[in-house]
Amino acid sequence: MLPERPSLEQYLAYAEEVLARGLATIGVSDTTSRLEESRIEYLGDKRGELLTLQRALSTLPTESRRAAGAAFNRVKTTLNDKLDEQRIALSRTASKGPSLDLTMPARQRWLGAKHPVTLVIDEIVGIFRELGFTVALGPESETEWYNFTALNFPPDHPAMDMHDTLYLGEGALLRTHTSPVQVRTLQRYAPPIRILAPGKVFRRDPFDASHAPAFEQIEGLAVDEGVSFVDLKATLTHFARRFFGPDTRTRFRPSYFPFTEPSAEMDVECQLCHGKGCSACKGTGWMEIMGSGMVHPSVLESAGIDSERYTGWAFGMGPGRIAMLRYGLPDIRLLYDSDVRFLEQVAE
Repeated sequence: MLPERPSLEQYLAYAEEVLARGLATIGVSDTTSRLEESRIEYLGDKRGELLTLQRALSTLPTESRRAAGAAFNRVKTTLNDKLDEQRIALSRTASKGPSLDLTMPARQRWLGAKHPVTLVIDEIVGIFRELGFTVALGPESETEWYNFTALNFPPDHPAMDMHDTLYLGEGALLRTHTSPVQVRTLQRYAPPIRILAPGKVFRRDPFDASHAPAFEQIEGLAVDEGVSFVDLKATLTHFARRFFGPDTRTRFRPSYFPFTEPSAEMDVECQLCHGKGCSACKGTGWMEIMGSGMVHPSVLESAGIDSERYTGWAFGMGPGRIAMLRYGLPDIRLLYDSDVRFLEQVAE
């Protein structure tokens, strides 16, 4: 036993004695119950030889504690390793019993992989990072002010009818787009700004071949002096050709969004039918991938940005639809399927 206030030499000698006895005791523990008894005897939290060594550390002189602590850690690590070794040996012995049917086929082991939408998001982010964009995130639960009012949606504006929103309570809702992240960024940082805002959004859309009530979205925002629609079109065309291929055909169609003016929809040639027309592109030969436009001056002013000095452009796209084009999926609902055979096929 250790004296009440041992010297360093006494402490080190006792540590070696505990190590030798512990290794011997654990080594002859031939059942799991006896192994557990050995663990408690030497490594127990409430009692045990190792606990005695640990408490004795504080009684040593300060200059001796470093050497004693090293000895304590060595004893603890060695005994724990011996316990693990003995557990493995006991489990192997048990598995050799007659109850194991070696003729049973092994279960297939499935290794996890990134979801196809996650792969698309990572690729999109990588392309825009090369253009100087950084990623910005925001809450999925938003206020009406950030989700609508700050984006030029007055309470009685007819554009509000475009969103069948999921409300959480008075003035709170699940965001219908990641545009609130743009407003929060404009409030926090001064231009020049170039951000991507990926995240999940929620709408009460029907669950059909091209719509889902909860889906991923990526929005982009660029604000600086002298930014024009030419910059917007050149950037998005560059993205489409980097993502889908250098010969990808694109088109911009006039559109309307309350938070941009002028606004445009961007389409790429359907990658499933190559422009011939199919159910995914509704027979048009084109697949809409994003909405875009010049940031409305009211949005800049709401965030405290001088709209006379700065201009900007923004876009928003659904990575789910782009994943359909990339992987040749005719129905967006496949992306919500829990069948791992589908995910394995895409991952390959």
